[in-house]
Amino acid sequence: MPVRPAILRPGTAEGSDGSDAAYTTQELLDSALEILRGRRIAVLTGAGISTDSGIPDYRGEGAPVRNPMTFAQFLDDLDYRKRYWAGSQLGWQRFTAAQPNDGHRALADLELAGVVNGIVTQNVDGLHLRAGSQRVVDLHGSMDRVRCLHCGQLYSRTDIAARIVELNAWLADPGTVPLGPDGDVEIADPSSFQLPGCSVCDGTLKPDIVFFGEFIPKEKFIEASALVQQAEVLVIAGSSLVVNSGIRLLDHATRRRLPVIIINRGITKGDARATLKIDAGATETLVALRDRLLE
Repeated sequence: MPVRPAILRPGTAEGSDGSDAAYTTQELLDSALEILRGRRIAVLTGAGISTDSGIPDYRGEGAPVRNPMTFAQFLDDLDYRKRYWAGSQLGWQRFTAAQPNDGHRALADLELAGVVNGIVTQNVDGLHLRAGSQRVVDLHGSMDRVRCLHCGQLYSRTDIAARIVELNAWLADPGTVPLGPDGDVEIADPSSFQLPGCSVCDGTLKPDIVFFGEFIPKEKFIEASALVQQAEVLVIAGSSLVVNSGIRLLDHATRRRLPVIIINRGITKGDARATLKIDAGATETLVALRDRLLE
């Protein structure tokens, strides 16, 4: 079973025996590299890896309190569906304009080199794929797809966005409205919004993402678990592990007695079970680890 050493943070941290100890950035990287070298790495990412691309985090330090729409609200109430689609349309252009950052590219480089065996992400922004990663499991879906809840027909979000503008010309310009983590914005009055329907069955359309209160598709979690099963160490980057999907993968890794490295600013729900916790930004830490692992 892997030893549970100190949770390491830049500056000062509490040692495993309860004493205070100081760690430099170099010492943090050295500790991580000692665990990672020669091992197949599976990676789980959360919103913290995309904040440097301009996409806000639900739960990071300083994040505003939000009450995202639940799946039940979307499904049961026409006004909620109008509010969601109107706000999502306003945020869509700005959301898709976000570009992969150096953290995304670092993971793509490590996968290309055969060091990382794949990425499981809780994000819906598609930035890992756009950065060049090949094996990506989007646990919570992707905003670039739209699905009919009645017949299952899939659509490109770009095509649905164009249909929405045809029906609602007033939504053509996203302006400077505040962007949400899932590419949505708050909208005051959606009553005049015209909903697009499925062109096959006229059913209800929904972005192909997992809403709050909705279950992750079984096949997605099986695929994510397989990545962890095939790995020799799990790296969790930019996730507070508040969402159950992340905790379940952490459970899977710890049951297999895999070393677990958590890279995240602030406390996560997995800190007590981490082999190593680095309290730092995901982007700069992943870049530094890539540079050392590939040198």
